[in-house]
Amino acid sequence: MKLVLAYVLGILILLPVAIFILSFLFFRKLLKKQVNSSFRLAADITTFVLFFSVTISITTLWGAPFSIVTISISLLIAMIMTYIDWRTQKEIEVVPLLRRIWRMQFLYLLIVYNIVWIVGIVQSVIFFVT
Repeated sequence: MKLVLAYVLGILILLPVAIFILSFLFFRKLLKKQVNSSFRLAADITTFVLFFSVTISITTLWGAPFSIVTISISLLIAMIMTYIDWRTQKEIEVVPLLRRIWRMQFLYLLIVYNIVWIVGIVQSVIFFVT
């Protein structure tokens, strides 16, 4: 049973696209076809999975733990967005700021995830060809 659970969690961590699609369809059905809200909630859930997926993918491909780099870049994004919010608004509203930071993390992690997978595929093709 533990082995099955480990395989399922491994697949879910390495396939955030599937998690995004499944959660989007679930929330779309739950929220009566409100596409924008469903997309945002699916992105929020997928962001959490992407944190682990990007780190595990990089560690698997190159054998070096990059969790510190991922966390550092995430904190840097949060600091920059907080600074911009502080400079442009009179008063910082915490919840909308955190929501924007979380969604920016989704974009950042999605881009890194795609780059890591493309590089991994190219490396695998080069390995098998040579």
